[in-house]
Amino acid sequence: MARYIGTEVEERPEFYRDVRLGVNSIVDPGVTLGYAPARIEGGILTIGPNARIRQGTIIYASTNIGAALDTGHHVTIREENTIGDSLSIWGNSIVDYGCFIGNRVKIHSNVYICQFTTIEDDVFIAPGVIMANDVHPGCPFSRECMKGPTIKKGAQIGSGSILLPRVQIGENALIGAGSVVTRDVPAGAVVYGNPAKVKGWINELTCLTGLLEKPYRHLGKEIRDVANVREAVY
Repeated sequence: MARYIGTEVEERPEFYRDVRLGVNSIVDPGVTLGYAPARIEGGILTIGPNARIRQGTIIYASTNIGAALDTGHHVTIREENTIGDSLSIWGNSIVDYGCFIGNRVKIHSNVYICQFTTIEDDVFIAPGVIMANDVHPGCPFSRECMKGPTIKKGAQIGSGSILLPRVQIGENALIGAGSVVTRDVPAGAVVYGNPAKVKGWINELTCLTGLLEKPYRHLGKEIRDVANVREAVY
C-alpha cells in the first residue's frame, strides 16, 4: 500500500510498487510513481517531504530521493538511483539507473544522465546536455567497463555539451556550450570546443553584463584555492 499521508494529490497517482511519499508533497494527475523496472525485482520508491511532481513524470521503484524534489513535465527517473535534497529537474529530462546525485543539483530540460553517473552537490546542467558511459559500444564486454562521467561539486555544464564516458569534471569547472568533453577537466577550469580544451580559469572571468565584477565571486575561498593550485593540476 502506498503511503502519502499529508500530501496534496488532486487525483491519486498510479502506484506500481510500495511508494513512500513525504508530507507536504504535491503530485499532479498523470504521474506514475514506483513503476516496476524489468531488470530487477521489487524495491521501494522513497521521496522526501515537500516534493512538487508535475504531470507526465515517471519515477521507478528502488530509488531513494531526498526532500524538495521539483520536476518539470515528462521527467523520467529510473531505478537504483540515490538522489539528495532539492533536486530540480525540468521537462523531458531522464536520469537512467544506477546514478548518484547530490544536494541542490539543477538539471534543465532535455538532459540525458546516463547509467552510473556521479553528480556532486551544487552542480548546474544546462538544457540539452548528453552524457555517455559506454567506452566501446557493441563490445560483448562493454557492460563490465561501463561508467558515466563524474561531475564534482559546483561545476557548471553549458547547453548542448556532450560528456564522454569516465571523464571527471573538477570542482567549480565551467564547460562552455556545445563542448565535447573527452578528457578530465581540472578544478576551476573554463573549457570549451570539440574536443574541449582549457581556455582559462573561472576566477579570471569578468561579468559581460556589468552587473558584477566577477560572476563567480560567491564561491569565495573555494575559488581562491583553485587559483592557487591550477598550475599544479594541468
